[in-house]
Amino acid sequence: MLAAQLLERRPAPQPVGEDNPWHTGAACQRDEVGLFFAPSKEPTAARLSREEQAKQVCARCPVLLECREHALAQPEPYGVWGGLTAAERRVVLARRRRRDVELREAAVRVPGPRRRIAG
Repeated sequence: MLAAQLLERRPAPQPVGEDNPWHTGAACQRDEVGLFFAPSKEPTAARLSREEQAKQVCARCPVLLECREHALAQPEPYGVWGGLTAAERRVVLARRRRRDVELREAAVRVPGPRRRIAG
């Protein structure tokens, strides 16, 4: 399918606000919720296949980034959100925490501007 045809099928993003939260335009609204959340005792092969199908829905979603950030901010412990599984979100959060620590440590190590004493 051509990219132009894909764009024609994608619903136009609506402005986000109190009357129109980000999730009202989500592609998953039209799909089975079971695709995004694992049934209990799901075999690994079935889980991987289901998660891949869910990620394909996410890939065409106009609010993918809003959904992902929501899931990271909560943090959502289950399901596929914003194209990421719970395990993938844990990795992203761990990287963000490490980056934040490194930035704070770097800020402490960098001395302020040196001043010359006139005289």
